[in-house]
Amino acid sequence: MNGRMEPADVYTKLQRIAELARRVPDRALTSLGRIDIDWLKEAYRLTRKDGAVGVDGVAAEQYAASLDANLQSLLERVRTASYVAPPVRRVHIPKDGGTRPIGIPTFEDKVLQRAYAMMLEAVYEQEFLNCSYGFRPGRSAHQALDSFWKQTMAMGGGWVLELDIRSYYDTLDHGQLRQIIERRIRDGAVLRHIGKWLKAGVMEERRVRHPERGTPQGGVISPILSNIYLHEVLDVWFEREVQPRLKGRAFLIRYADDAVLGFSLEEDARRVLEVLSKRFERYGLTLHPEKTRLVRFEPKRHDGGNDPGTFDFLGFTHYWGKSRKGKAIIKRKTASKRLRRAVTRVSQWCRKHRHERLRTQHQGLARRIRGHYGYYGITGNSRMLAKFWHTTERVWQRWLSRRSQRATIKWERFKQLLRVFPLPSPRIVHSNYR
Repeated sequence: MNGRMEPADVYTKLQRIAELARRVPDRALTSLGRIDIDWLKEAYRLTRKDGAVGVDGVAAEQYAASLDANLQSLLERVRTASYVAPPVRRVHIPKDGGTRPIGIPTFEDKVLQRAYAMMLEAVYEQEFLNCSYGFRPGRSAHQALDSFWKQTMAMGGGWVLELDIRSYYDTLDHGQLRQIIERRIRDGAVLRHIGKWLKAGVMEERRVRHPERGTPQGGVISPILSNIYLHEVLDVWFEREVQPRLKGRAFLIRYADDAVLGFSLEEDARRVLEVLSKRFERYGLTLHPEKTRLVRFEPKRHDGGNDPGTFDFLGFTHYWGKSRKGKAIIKRKTASKRLRRAVTRVSQWCRKHRHERLRTQHQGLARRIRGHYGYYGITGNSRMLAKFWHTTERVWQRWLSRRSQRATIKWERFKQLLRVFPLPSPRIVHSNYR
């Protein structure tokens, strides 16, 4: 034995932390153990290697060239409390006709954030409630959709409260976040590094700003910090304080900062809507006044006297329809906005790659189409999948026709090309019947 630990030993440590958190649910944990070299190696293994470079200009492959030395240096700085969290490089990417700012940490910072995120996850997975699904191990958006479907069908419909938190990731209050974490964790090393990341700042056009609100942009640790915050602000509050006071049935489904609440009674729904804004304001958050809305969501009556209502959640429009046996059932289809966004991305890709070989273009398009089916391929969404498929064919034809002034490809000729390079047909990946 050389005294070196294997990844399995790292996960044994994490299991011990999780077990400690389960045993003392009402106490603050003062010592979660020390990050060691094997922990950093496992964090490195779990960190994506294909991201853009941060402010130091060091790519993942450059860092890996002297991996042992780099990780040992990082460990020494962690142990001596001399690690300085570098600012996040901010860039803007196109979105819906405008741009959206994203943050790019340094690769080394991602590794260290991953190490501490693993530790936080071990503690808070014992705390988080069943209503939350975003950025949690073994949980997915499709499970959140399935849970909503089952609970609403069991109620026979009712009222749905859509929540939209205005600029959530930019407005999360640092002081409130620290107080929430310190109620459960008082390990000095953990708190010190979280504080460093919150204060690290954002670099844009060679200038560094230090926002007093928001999670570390693009940071590996941001999802778990954001979940901890909304766990306290929304999940625990709703389950322990709100639900016991309601007259009818109610439930909450949250995926990161996207959330819907279902109610069997309109009276309950309106009471919760009234107090929700005050609850969020107390924690420095604001509900979007137009996008937060209450929807009557129930099957259409035979007399035609009600509007069944529709709403969007996690990229799908939810609406009431009929099953093959004529039973009222909740159906879901790709939200129009998401479909337009997907088609725009395909068009941008075709434009960029239109001069490459047809086989290369076909392979790239096929990957993107399968990725679309991988998320939107749910039971009942065949029509919107087919629409995306046919629209993608038209987009490809249009950009192939623009390769040169003489390269116009008529539809009949393009159909012959599709026999050689067929695009993947619509496919249901997530079936209710499996």
